[in-house]
Amino acid sequence: MTPGLYISVPFCRTKCSYCNFASDVFSRAAYDQYVARVVEDIEGAFPAAAGLGCALPETVDSIYLGGGTPSILDSDQLIRIFTALRDKFAVSADAEVTVECAPATLTPALIETLLACGVNRVSLGVQSFVDREAQSVGRLHKRATVLEEIERLRSAGITNLNIDLIAGLPHQTAASWELSLRETVASGVPHVSVYMLEIDEDSRLGRELIAGGTRYHAHFVPDEDATADLYTQACDTLNAAGIPQYEISNFARPGWESRHNLKYWTRQPYLGFGVDAHSMLPSRDGANCRAIRFSTPDSLDAYINRSLGLTTAVSPSAELEETFFLGLRLNRGLDLEMVRDGFGSERLAALQPVIDEAVREELLLLKEGTNLRLTARGRLLSNEVFARFLREGVAGTSSA
Repeated sequence: MTPGLYISVPFCRTKCSYCNFASDVFSRAAYDQYVARVVEDIEGAFPAAAGLGCALPETVDSIYLGGGTPSILDSDQLIRIFTALRDKFAVSADAEVTVECAPATLTPALIETLLACGVNRVSLGVQSFVDREAQSVGRLHKRATVLEEIERLRSAGITNLNIDLIAGLPHQTAASWELSLRETVASGVPHVSVYMLEIDEDSRLGRELIAGGTRYHAHFVPDEDATADLYTQACDTLNAAGIPQYEISNFARPGWESRHNLKYWTRQPYLGFGVDAHSMLPSRDGANCRAIRFSTPDSLDAYINRSLGLTTAVSPSAELEETFFLGLRLNRGLDLEMVRDGFGSERLAALQPVIDEAVREELLLLKEGTNLRLTARGRLLSNEVFARFLREGVAGTSSA
């Protein structure tokens, strides 16, 4: 299988209150040092992979710059990264090359740089087309800016565009959410990602919500049931508009699904560079494990100072768990015959009680005896469904 490449850019102009990623606001003086460190890792990718016992093919068919906000890098810094990638790897002629961009950063000079780097897909972190909602969480753009930049990208020849939206932002209502959905559909973009607001200790807004406070507009955040209703509303609106859902958080017009992200959900190989970048590559020792996962440190200082990341050999039991909780994210679900062929009848039989219970509870749907997929209700409760397979996988395959 052909791998994809991911490059993390952990820099932002401001830190959005809902963000729980390993990104932050840093002095621009740090950018050059970081880019140099990433380029160094790219240049040493093959011996590093060999040292971890991984097989790393030379040809790649997807590149994804995520963040953070990659679009705040200077043109020469972006060019250095892409030059290093193309010098070290053979990038297929039809590769999908994505850069995440924050609205209000897409200057003509930046778009020219993206084209020079071979970028053919842009993901826009819009989150909301309602200015009040966007500003309440620290976004710096306005609705009109987003629409202008979409047209600017199209005029330059970049038509493969994604819009990110978040359900559950402060001040959001069913009516305001419908406005964001209508604007998204009217924009004509072929891909949309819809996330429900995550409430955890890793974001300022999440901590404030847990504490019951009012900072960061926390007291204007819809409750869990209302957020779930907004997500369902998005599914209905986008499906009806010809942008069908293909994964829990992702919708695309036919033929415009994210090829890079599909690698994660179908357990294809990928290699990450930069802060908090994750990788999964085939193991050279296929007898004991077929894949190895490894990640880099999640802080800028630790990464710059070459602190060690985490490396894990994926056991057969973990591989089976991943096959279920990643594969079930896709609307097309899992082919249980393929699971049986890959892992054996005994391992699949051990999971049958979990499958049967989830089907009875209308969380999973079994079609034609072999195709297993989440129901609409199951997608809303997906973490609960996935946890069942994790528990059973650990209990049922402890010898692996």
